[in-house]
Amino acid sequence: MNEIFNFDGIFVDTDLMERANPVFNTAKTTLSQMSMTGDECAKAIANKLGLTYESAQNSKSTKIPPEMSLFNAIIFETRYRTIASLAMKSGCPTVVDLPCGYTPRAVEFANIGTRYVGVDLPATISGAGPAITSLIDERKRDLIRFVGADATNYASLEKALEGIEGELCITTEGLLMYFTESEASVFCENIARLLSNHGGYWLLADPEISMQFILTAQALFGERFMEIMKEMKTIFEEKSDVLIQGNPLLITAKEGASGIQKVMASLSAHGLKGERMVVSKHMPELVLFAKLAPQKAEAIKAAMDKCAYWKITLDEDKARMDEPMEEDRRFNVEADYDHGELTLRLFGRVDSINAPTILAFWEKFSHERKVRSVRIDCAKLVFISSAGLRVVLIMDKASPEGVRILNANDAVKKTFIQAGIESLIELA
Repeated sequence: MNEIFNFDGIFVDTDLMERANPVFNTAKTTLSQMSMTGDECAKAIANKLGLTYESAQNSKSTKIPPEMSLFNAIIFETRYRTIASLAMKSGCPTVVDLPCGYTPRAVEFANIGTRYVGVDLPATISGAGPAITSLIDERKRDLIRFVGADATNYASLEKALEGIEGELCITTEGLLMYFTESEASVFCENIARLLSNHGGYWLLADPEISMQFILTAQALFGERFMEIMKEMKTIFEEKSDVLIQGNPLLITAKEGASGIQKVMASLSAHGLKGERMVVSKHMPELVLFAKLAPQKAEAIKAAMDKCAYWKITLDEDKARMDEPMEEDRRFNVEADYDHGELTLRLFGRVDSINAPTILAFWEKFSHERKVRSVRIDCAKLVFISSAGLRVVLIMDKASPEGVRILNANDAVKKTFIQAGIESLIELA
């Protein structure tokens, strides 16, 4: 075996992180959207991180047209402030923000004496944690914790909550739209286990986000809303090569009531049950409404009568938390190179935390040597996330003879098939 994969020689920058996982840059985008509301904490965090409006809204792979900025900010503020209001009323001693991004929610909860755990990718936490903590009164900083983790990795989530007692209010906003069906399933299992061990509930803004986008666009842009939605769809697709479809926790605009039943059934399969909470009944007055004509603000409020966020609890009658979970094995990569063919052997889990490492190796190695084809041996791979799939696609597109996936177990094969990659990669 050629020892050509050397972790010590691999450098991962923010561009690689975003290309492996487009949700990475959205944390900056939401911070800029919050700054648009005039939030002084958001502005202070941006200053500490050296983020300008332009750099937060745009990246190497994405450019946001100016007219969409206000639209995106309204979507974000509706979601952010409504979920925060519901969490504050939950009565749970600990709020777990998953993912937390760069938003100043920790400051808000510290001010009211509620314990807060911000969970996100390590790259986000390394910047967000110190910047946000510095804005909190020193006497209340012991209420706040920032931890790097992956939502599909239960061990990392439980480690983030080490020593935390009492019920949890887990909040999730804008994450599931980046998940494959397999990732969504694993995430639900992880949530069910956390609720079983700690109690509390999960506030989820994602299932009806498609409807919220459409209703807000209709209210804001009138007859032009379809044009705006097409542009948003193009931007999203440019950020990701992986086909995200079939996620049972997301309701498409065409599904309506059948989509609600689909989400209920999916939650039930994981020992969970959901309650829809109509957005308009819980939405605070938005700061950004002051930037709109009164009739448009009223139209958006009325539109929020038609979509809901979800309160999800453990279904004690169906929960199966006594079933052991498969032990996660440590991530590792071995590599060989022979006459233009690169062979990678993947071990354990490939997820958002380590997929950029594979991408960094690939870009460095393929720059130094001519790679004709890539063989990926998955015999020891137990899980691959959408971030891992993106890296596989990047290698496939850059290799004249493409990528071959070998020795994948049924679960890994299913992930490739669900993402629509079986037509691109030979599943041997």
